[in-house]
Amino acid sequence: MSGNKKENSTTSQKHRNFVSEPMGNRSVRDVPGIGPVQGRRLEDKGVPRADQMLGQYLVSGRDQGQFQGYLKNTTGANAKQQSDAYNGMREWTNNNM
Repeated sequence: MSGNKKENSTTSQKHRNFVSEPMGNRSVRDVPGIGPVQGRRLEDKGVPRADQMLGQYLVSGRDQGQFQGYLKNTTGANAKQQSDAYNGMREWTNNNM
């Protein structure tokens, strides 16, 4: 299957679930782009919940570069993981705030 056709519909099931549900006390590992390694690194730095990551997103002024830089520096997330997490936070806030 060609990647070109899917470019506008590349959101994962994890992304769709994340943006459609209340934040509650969900694990940071529920955030799109945050897998086991990044999740553990965030937990080790005192960010075990998705709402705490949301706080970091809001503190960054919802700025893509600043938020993705935070993820890269904190977790070692690659560009796709950073982008997935940013897009999840952006869409969740657009839907819920």
